[in-house]
Amino acid sequence: MSLPPDLPVPEDDGAADHLAGMKSPELTLINTAGEAIHLDALGDGRSVIYIYPRTGCPGTDLPHGWDAIPGARGCTPESCSFRDHYQELLDAGVGRVFGLSSQDSDYQREVVERLQLPFQMLSDPTLSLAAAVGLPTFEASGVTLYKRLTLIIRSGRSARPGAPTV
Repeated sequence: MSLPPDLPVPEDDGAADHLAGMKSPELTLINTAGEAIHLDALGDGRSVIYIYPRTGCPGTDLPHGWDAIPGARGCTPESCSFRDHYQELLDAGVGRVFGLSSQDSDYQREVVERLQLPFQMLSDPTLSLAAAVGLPTFEASGVTLYKRLTLIIRSGRSARPGAPTV
């Protein structure tokens, strides 16, 4: 779970600034339990969706040059941080927490089990959320991936998202 030293530091490029106050799209994603999650119907409470490029899998190499991409490294520790602070988020009034990446549900199901996450992940292999609301992405080894950011959604609208870090 440790990160290599001297990883490049990401900078906020403003690519998510337009998301503040935006209405949640009429978009349905499948979670790792096989349930359809309607992003426009998450309820009145706060929902947290942390979006990340990809989690690694033990024994599988990361894409070439991964450590040189600012903010790309650290998806597994980020998931573990949400796991470790999950109860605190619930105590603070968060109703739902999801991780979201373009990885398929089978891959993410393994992550939920391996990391013992108390919440489900959302799979978006076609980057439909990026297309619907203009989420920032980047390319690595010929694959388009989400930049890391966190959305807080309340009553169907997003609050100021965490700045993208890739």
